[in-house]
Amino acid sequence: MSTKNDNIVRIGVNVFVLRSNKLLLGKRKGVGEGSWGLPGGHFEYGESMIGAAKRELLEETSLRAKNLSFLHIVNDPRKDDRHYVHICFLANDVEGEPQVTEPEKCYEWKWFDLSELPKEIFIGHQRLIPAFLKKEIFLDSIS
Repeated sequence: MSTKNDNIVRIGVNVFVLRSNKLLLGKRKGVGEGSWGLPGGHFEYGESMIGAAKRELLEETSLRAKNLSFLHIVNDPRKDDRHYVHICFLANDVEGEPQVTEPEKCYEWKWFDLSELPKEIFIGHQRLIPAFLKKEIFLDSIS
């Protein structure tokens, strides 16, 4: 996939997993090398949004969420000439412990206190996490 603007708007699904006021983030390999990001990925043809989010969560962490609740939608034309619309969910009733199930994409999964999140957030999630913390449901500005 090229990094130039190809006039495609991509749809991402992302999952916020919280335990004891801590957010689960993964240290990325490859795209976004060394930055921390949420479990998530691309919405695929024929999927439900919740199905896509549950699939991504399971594929990336081995965690199973019994249910997901809608958090927010973020329009995100990025500085790297990518344009995403992110649909974000909160995982509820999560079973299991996070594991690195895609070692080619992630070094580790780690819990971060909401008041002490890492500074190196993946470019694709730099607007999502502040929107979550501010309880913004719809973020459409393109600043």
